[in-house]
Amino acid sequence: MSVMVARKKVVRKWEKLPGRNTFCCDGRIMMARQKGIFYLTLFLILGTCALFFAFECRYLAVQLSPAIPVFAAVLFLFAMATLLRTSFSDPGVIPRALPDEAAFIEMEIEATNGTVPQGQRPPPRIKNFQINNQIVKLKYCYTCKIFRPPRASHCSICDNCVERFDHHCPWVGNCVGKRNYRYFYLFILSLSLLTIYIFTFNIVYVALKSLKIGFLNTLKETPGTYPSMSLTVLTVLEVLICFFTLWSVVGLTGFHTFLVALNQTTNEDIKGSWTGKNRVQNPYSHGNIVKNCCEVLCGPLPPSVLDRRGILQQEESTAQEGSCPQGPGTQEPPATQGPGQAQEGHCVLSLQVPAPAVGDTEMPEEKQRMPGELPVPSPDAGRAE
Repeated sequence: MSVMVARKKVVRKWEKLPGRNTFCCDGRIMMARQKGIFYLTLFLILGTCALFFAFECRYLAVQLSPAIPVFAAVLFLFAMATLLRTSFSDPGVIPRALPDEAAFIEMEIEATNGTVPQGQRPPPRIKNFQINNQIVKLKYCYTCKIFRPPRASHCSICDNCVERFDHHCPWVGNCVGKRNYRYFYLFILSLSLLTIYIFTFNIVYVALKSLKIGFLNTLKETPGTYPSMSLTVLTVLEVLICFFTLWSVVGLTGFHTFLVALNQTTNEDIKGSWTGKNRVQNPYSHGNIVKNCCEVLCGPLPPSVLDRRGILQQEESTAQEGSCPQGPGTQEPPATQGPGQAQEGHCVLSLQVPAPAVGDTEMPEEKQRMPGELPVPSPDAGRAE
């Protein structure tokens, strides 16, 4: 017996979200589409730490202290955890306006600005907002069809408006905004400490080996598992990676520490929002370094407003072969059976309105009725009586 079943296909909202983002694990992981440099970041961190734990840590744990590899492992795990948290989270993307909302905003703008003569440039779409007795301008985003909140900006790479937008970082493969800035800062801070730690103990390792067997013999020494490659070559490779990483990462950490102390973003610092010709003071700063640091790094983390794992339902009908159970109110249609032929039944199931059963042969001169409906006598039957 053939059965028509109307099923509902579950579609998550992240599958329909605009913007240039990629999602994994059913929308739980959100990243930018350009992830090549992020993979390079993982390779450099994992490769350098793997060489350090495989060769130098074993020697330093015996000669100096077993706490050296333990502390290095703690720094490594913390740096990796904050990196993944920064890369895989929603930075604070603001949803785009729905068609009805966009039309309402357009009507408000037209009512405020009036009709603009043809050929004349329309006035800028700006709203004034007061924060701490200071006027802040809210700019209109023509892509998202919204007036952006204070400190928000549109990322041209991810094509999204991000709340408290700091910058787009290709090294973490994501935007840095209100919801992941603290994790980004902790990542670069821990990576700076890890880089200094590995760089310092690599030099200590070479110095200890040189004191025992001489510097030239240290250069010729080879590990047992890799006889073709000098052990010091691997150490020099680690030192070079740490040396070039040290300047950039430590410098970046110092710059963001300065921004956190002022409660300022990279985007505001580049544009000179609070240090321009007008010398406008930053309305978001508390005037105290401790209070600014507590607000940026220890303040409450707002939830994501995207609802990217919300459910959108779409119906689709599928045909299945199987038995069709009949209820007590279902009447089996009459059918003529020939000798040696079995009766054929047809059943239709729907989620909306149950369809009436239709027989193979129609009853002549009599209207078919729904299950449970009383028969209506015909006019001919009344005349016959």
